[in-house]
This record gives sequence, structure tokens and C-alpha cells, in this order.
Amino acid sequence: EVQLQASGGGLVQAGGSLRLSCEASGFTFDDYFIGWFRQAPGKEREGLSCIMNSDGSTHTRESVKGRFTISSDKSKNTVYLEMTDLKPGDTAVYICAAEKMVVPGCGVSLIYGMDYWGKGTQVTVSS
Repeated sequence: EVQLQASGGGLVQAGGSLRLSCEASGFTFDDYFIGWFRQAPGKEREGLSCIMNSDGSTHTRESVKGRFTISSDKSKNTVYLEMTDLKPGDTAVYICAAEKMVVPGCGVSLIYGMDYWGKGTQVTVSS
């Protein structure tokens, strides 16, 4: 059973940083890509960044490039999202998701979503 557990959210002041973790289990890590999404109240879900676990290649949404960085630790079956210079507009529930890699590239899945979803972790940025 595919399981994804997000953690690391919290309350932070504007300009601060957080590192989110997504611990994956129930599947062969290298066969999947994992992405981070967020959803704020009253807004559509946004795909932020994804990583191909097989080769470490990534795709990141333009609006958060330079502030958000995705990485993975294969030894821990965990994907991270390092977020810096946080703004109040970054306040949302952050969710990690996974999909089995069929073709190279995970950018399209940031738009249309992935097959497996974890529960989110709340990030609140105060001004």
C-alpha cells in the first residue's frame, strides 16, 4: 500500500524558512516521482515541485523558483521541500503525492495531479 506522510509544517514569520518532509513507503522509491502541492482556503490546488527519484531530476513551478527547493534522500525514502523567504501568501496545507514513472518528466503531473496522495501539513506564515 502506497503511503505518504508529510511533516515539518508550522507557524513561521515572513522571511523565515521551513523544511517539509515526505516519507514514502509501500512502493519502490526509484520507480516513482514525488511532488509537493499546496492548497489554500478558497484557492485551487497548486503543484509546486516534483522530483524523479530514479535520477534526481526536478521540475519546479516558476513562481516559487529560487525560494523552494526539492530534494530526496533515497536511504530514507524521503523527499524534502526546503522553503525560504516565506511570505504570507505561502500559507496553505502542503501535500505530497506520488506517481509511478511511465515516461520521463513529472512537470505535467504538477498540473494534473498524481495517483497517490498523503495527508497534508499546515504551513502558516505571519506578516
